[in-house]
Amino acid sequence: MTEELPLDQVRTLLAVIDEGTFEAAATALHVTPSAVSQRVKALEQRTGRVLLLRTKPVRPTESGEVLVRLARQLARLERDAHAELGLSGAGEPTRLSVAVNADSLATWFLGALRRVPEEPPLTFELRREDEDHTATLLREGVVMAAVTSSPDPVPGCSVRALGRMRYLPVANPDYAARHLTGALAEALLTAPVVVFDQRDDFQDGFVRRLTHGRAAASTRRHYVPTSEGFAEAVASGMGWGMLPEAQAEPLLRAGRVMTFAPDHAVDCPLYWQQWRLHSPALAVLAEAVTTQATESLRAPR
Repeated sequence: MTEELPLDQVRTLLAVIDEGTFEAAATALHVTPSAVSQRVKALEQRTGRVLLLRTKPVRPTESGEVLVRLARQLARLERDAHAELGLSGAGEPTRLSVAVNADSLATWFLGALRRVPEEPPLTFELRREDEDHTATLLREGVVMAAVTSSPDPVPGCSVRALGRMRYLPVANPDYAARHLTGALAEALLTAPVVVFDQRDDFQDGFVRRLTHGRAAASTRRHYVPTSEGFAEAVASGMGWGMLPEAQAEPLLRAGRVMTFAPDHAVDCPLYWQQWRLHSPALAVLAEAVTTQATESLRAPR
């Protein structure tokens, strides 16, 4: 016999995660902290699993993430139903949370949002995250959709290919004359490099491919954690870097950068993942994103 999950307990679990503590969740739900604790314990007993790590802030376990995602999906369906029925609050904008990588955000993704019709009104909460990690936010139920590099669907989600974002290895011409002479594979071992953040492995991966896995990029690296700032750092000669084609092209035309390894462009496949549920708001957004991606990215392979 299938065990039912009481909605008040599931919603309480979500409130604890969103608010960070049992006390804050109690305030948000207008109940006592004891009631919040009892509901969470009852849900854990019903599922036979520990759902929360009692840290500060509280974090969900892997099982807890499943129920948090369920709670967010139920809330989305409830809001959609209210809007379709014309009930109170239907005139308020629908908020959609999306995880997107910085380079997509700086090049093509905002064009997709501009394609979304003004009616019914939608608002967007964008979470900037590396394309290798956006699926994590989707899995945790933090966002409803994501631009990701993974073709493997997160449980409860659908996935479709968007296209390939091409990256070019570029550098300022004066910088290249100083640092990238001689054998390229050897020069890159000591040449200053621009890196997005501590998790950015893109430049290292490029050098590993050139050196057949022998070495990574130089330890002389500048960390610039915005897409626009990264491009400007490369163009100003701080170091070499991998730039999206759309960002590199105007800099190439202006002579501010040059491609120092034109035969070694790197294509990063991108995918759209979203909750697998019937939501008119998500459907409208997905259509706008896929249309814009078709115009802005290289075709999927």
